[in-house]
Amino acid sequence: MKKILITLAFAAGALFTSRQSSAQLTGNAAMKTFIDDLMKKMTLEEKIGQLNLPGSGDIVTGQAQSSDIGRKIKEGKVGGLFNIKSVAKIREVQKVAVEQSRLKIPLIFGMDVIHGYETVFPIPLGLSCSWDMNMVERSARIAAVEASADGINWTFSPMVDICRDPRWGRIAEGSGEDAFLGSQVAAAMVRGYQGNDLSKNNTIMSCVKHYALYGAAEAGRDYNTTDMSRQTMYNDYFPPYKAAVDAGVGSVMASFNEVEGVPATANKWLMTDVLRKQWGFKGFVVTDYTGINEMMDHGIGDLQTVSARALMAGIDMDMVGEGILTTTQQSLKEGKVTMAQIDAACRRILEAKYKLGLFADPYRYCDENRAKTEVFTNDHRKEARNIAANSFVLLKNHGNILPLKKTGTIALIGPMADNKENMPGTWSVAANFEKATSLLTGLKEVLGNKVNILTARGSNLDEDSLFEERAGMFGKSLHRDSRPASVIMQEALDIANRSDVIVAALGESSEMSGESSSRSNIEIPQVQKDLLKALVKTGKPVVLVLFTGRPLALTWENENVPAILNVWFGGSEAGYAIADVLYGDVNPSGKLTTTFPQNVGQVPIYYKHKNTGRPLEDGKWFSKFRSNYLDVSNDPVYPFGYGLSYTNFNYGNLSLSSNALKGNQTLTASITVTNSGKYDGQEVVQLYIRDVVGSVTRPVKELKGFQKIALKAGETKTVTFTITTNDLKFYNADLKYDWEPGEFQIMIGTNSRDVKSGKVNWTK
Repeated sequence: MKKILITLAFAAGALFTSRQSSAQLTGNAAMKTFIDDLMKKMTLEEKIGQLNLPGSGDIVTGQAQSSDIGRKIKEGKVGGLFNIKSVAKIREVQKVAVEQSRLKIPLIFGMDVIHGYETVFPIPLGLSCSWDMNMVERSARIAAVEASADGINWTFSPMVDICRDPRWGRIAEGSGEDAFLGSQVAAAMVRGYQGNDLSKNNTIMSCVKHYALYGAAEAGRDYNTTDMSRQTMYNDYFPPYKAAVDAGVGSVMASFNEVEGVPATANKWLMTDVLRKQWGFKGFVVTDYTGINEMMDHGIGDLQTVSARALMAGIDMDMVGEGILTTTQQSLKEGKVTMAQIDAACRRILEAKYKLGLFADPYRYCDENRAKTEVFTNDHRKEARNIAANSFVLLKNHGNILPLKKTGTIALIGPMADNKENMPGTWSVAANFEKATSLLTGLKEVLGNKVNILTARGSNLDEDSLFEERAGMFGKSLHRDSRPASVIMQEALDIANRSDVIVAALGESSEMSGESSSRSNIEIPQVQKDLLKALVKTGKPVVLVLFTGRPLALTWENENVPAILNVWFGGSEAGYAIADVLYGDVNPSGKLTTTFPQNVGQVPIYYKHKNTGRPLEDGKWFSKFRSNYLDVSNDPVYPFGYGLSYTNFNYGNLSLSSNALKGNQTLTASITVTNSGKYDGQEVVQLYIRDVVGSVTRPVKELKGFQKIALKAGETKTVTFTITTNDLKFYNADLKYDWEPGEFQIMIGTNSRDVKSGKVNWTK
């Protein structure tokens, strides 16, 4: 069957000899020869057409040929499509490209497969809190298997933007505030998606985004300006992008924001000097959605001007805007772009298709049997449930309320208690919300008849119905209750008083974070907070199951609620996973990858800060003429790396192999960790280093390593880190990446705040 399809696809164009078909597996030389031959046959219009990435638009099953996009595909004016789902649709569109266009060049099909396909994993911020790179990679591998089984061969993931401002909604899509951890996650995701052979039909091309600095938007407002020194870029924001490039990512997406006064989409320094020349990136660069057109509003020119600037900067593919498609021929005539730039961009797109095996078999991702048997399987769901449970962070457990006993009566209360549509979280475009599992369903199925479950809404998500509409987009209904707030609350209090324990499912809806979901107030909505206060007032034990896509200001909650379990948005199996953790079938082991502030006034707040010339003295809350606030301490509610367990982990003293080293000698740092509690558990042991004196100011500590270990109750393990001079390197004032001799503080602990430390003097 495959032979017949290939013959049908390419016979008319007579482009592909048998020699070329067999040679395409032999490496870059064969690829170059193949694409050289193809490009000699391409017209200028066809080359420009490869740079055009429209959305799936008006394509519906059975009408691909007659649609506007279908017409453009026949004319060679489309390089790929995105967010079109199902083998049937994709096969139909691909057939137009490879049987009805002049050169029969196949399309590439992309989708926002951000944290799973139909089997949805925790939102990326939650996933990062597992600190388990095997789990991170496995989640991407399963996503690739499912997406490729349904016709997709390109994903716009991972999103690796470092963010220190929880007002920014897209913090939910990244891995938090730390460049070291973010780099580990970026590489793991790329490996998971791409595997070791992109031509296999169960791998997909990864696209790292958003290059660059998008997570540093001023005021936490999406699409906003960013402004920082190059030193900060290289040390704190660039590393995860570079880690993805080093891992072999096939494509990069430009960010919306400006960098040094030039929008990233037209920034030659970013796209060519750094990405290609410094980092050696060989793949292609795509804009974000209408990124070229939006530069007109930035104020740098009309559509022809900004399209030419994007191409000159190093952009290869224009998502949706069609500025490159419609203006490049004129720009070429006027000398605003060169034929060499057009050829280079076209070649990179064709190379990606070659590497994906699409020239060998344009239908390699259109196997209907795979679509029926490899999507949302029981095995995938089981893994998603386990990964979700390992992403949850236990923030408080006063009096060891958790885990709950599988007896008695619980009152499950809150607008998120029975809301399966919101469990997958933001950017779950391929999810089937009907197949998602609510917390109520998860509890019922996990507990069976052992526990009597009473449930009530208690409150709406927010008092403002218009706000609730904005927070319930994309089919994720919040099922607003139109009764008076007092009636809704009283119903909840009635069942609370008849229960042994209260589980309050509160926080954000899934679309209160994500793209275009910035918030100036990062507290739990007031109507829910009023409900929580009333529940605490009953005197019954209260467990807050917190749904959120960002760090929230939880000062009152931390002071007054006995137990808090942060479950982020756990994916399609969230309900089961939450039940597993609440009732002790899984011991929580997640650790925060972002700092939780006391209030929004502390933002931006992050552990890797620098000292001022007037730092606040240790142990003090306030001191005049020091860097502090009048109304709150400098401390967060929960620091980076923080997370509790149902058991206790005791750290011994830090042991260093030497206190004085020279040159390329190696330092080992060891510590004993004992599980002194009653439950088996996992602990993330974290290594931080401080460069005490530098040619430029250095952070008070930087994460440089971590190990997630499993300890049985009563067990002790020694954890050892090997430290080399590579761990001491940073970009100095001249942007030279090197280390400087001097004193270093070595710290190991359970989070960024609670560490054991020692010192070493390291000379060159």
